[in-house]
Amino acid sequence: MANKQTVLAAQPRNEFGKGAARRLRRDFRVPVVVYGLDLAPLHAHVDILEFHAILRNEGTNAVIELDLEGERHLVMVKAVDQNILTLDVDHADLQNVKRGEKVEVDIPVVNTGEAAPGALITQDADVLTVLADVLNIPEEISIDVEGLEIGTQVTAADIQMPANCELVSEPETLVINIVEPEEEELPEPGEEGEDDTTEPEAENDGDAADGSADEPENSPRGNAEGDE
Repeated sequence: MANKQTVLAAQPRNEFGKGAARRLRRDFRVPVVVYGLDLAPLHAHVDILEFHAILRNEGTNAVIELDLEGERHLVMVKAVDQNILTLDVDHADLQNVKRGEKVEVDIPVVNTGEAAPGALITQDADVLTVLADVLNIPEEISIDVEGLEIGTQVTAADIQMPANCELVSEPETLVINIVEPEEEELPEPGEEGEDDTTEPEAENDGDAADGSADEPENSPRGNAEGDE
């Protein structure tokens, strides 16, 4: 649960455009924009290593205190733009929030346990959208699949929501489906290796190519050899 906020120092951003953003990234800074304030969006930049550590430890729904020149803003990470090559965060959108507020967030869904013998677990939904207290956002939603038989289906409505959370996703959303594994098709007798049974060419083909094949006795060449 996100009940303890990490403080992240920020500096105001006064230059804009792609060139300015590239210069910030070269200095290991991440441009961020804070939305939801009574004023216009707030532009700032933060240390890339500190920001990466927050995302790694608290996830993409992290709630942090942004310290901008001594003024603190309670914000939640709403979106990150990652470089496809380096996976570094190139830009982030932060949402201004208030204590006691409830926010819609996507929570990862995981399953634990083993289904009944011979059954296969398929997971159709990786996240569920819930309404949660901003200071108590669950890291994940866990579903116990221990002993579930083939044919069992778990929908969003079947899942016990974490404390202080309300389901926003459609209740009929299929999350877990217990199915029978597909049998591998075995080759019919005689099918396997058919391509390898091609008869080799006649052994004397090579001899014919170099002229050493047997020739009729009455051939001109044979007569000539006999004359010699």
